[in-house]
Amino acid sequence: MAKLISTALTSLDGYIADEHGNFDWAAPDSDVHAFVNDLERPIGTYLYGRRLYETMVFWETAPAQPDQPPPVLDYAKLWQAADKIVYSTTLEAVSSARTRIERTFDPNAVRAMKDAADRDLSIGGPALAAQAFRAGLVDEVRLFLSPVTVGGGNPFFPDRLRLNLRLLDERTFANGVVYLRYEVSR
Repeated sequence: MAKLISTALTSLDGYIADEHGNFDWAAPDSDVHAFVNDLERPIGTYLYGRRLYETMVFWETAPAQPDQPPPVLDYAKLWQAADKIVYSTTLEAVSSARTRIERTFDPNAVRAMKDAADRDLSIGGPALAAQAFRAGLVDEVRLFLSPVTVGGGNPFFPDRLRLNLRLLDERTFANGVVYLRYEVSR
C-alpha cells in the first residue's frame, strides 16, 4: 500500500501564502530544491486542487525556458513523469500530460488508489488536503518552514482539526529553512 503525503513550503507561522496570495518568500534555493527533488522521486501521482494545479503546471514547460538550473530541470522531469489528478468543479481542461480532472473528492476512491498504488501519492492544495486530513487518509506530513512570518493568509493546516504527529526526520538548511517530516498517528 502506498502512502498519501502532504508536503508544503510554509512560513514559520504556518501559511502557504500571505494575505495577498504571495508566496515568493518560499522559493527554495538550490540546496532545498535538490532535497525536495529527492523526496519527490517516489511520488507516482499528485492530487491537486485547481489553484495549486494552475501554479504547478509551470513544470510542464519549465525545461523550455532558458537558463534553468539543474534542480529545476530535474524537478520538471519528475513532475512530468507522474500522474496528476485535479479536483475541480470549474476547470474545463488540463494543460499537462498524464493529467485528468475529477469533479469531487471521494475518500473511498483515494483509499482505493492508495491500496492499489506501488508508488506514493502526494496531495496538495489546502482545501483538498483538508478533506484528506479529515477523512484520515494522510499518512505523512512534510513541512519546509521558511524563516519568515507573514501574519495571515492561506494556512496549510485546516482549522479545528487535531492531528497527532510523530517526528520521523528533520533537517536545517544554510538559508534558515527547516524541514520536518511527520507520520500521522492513528
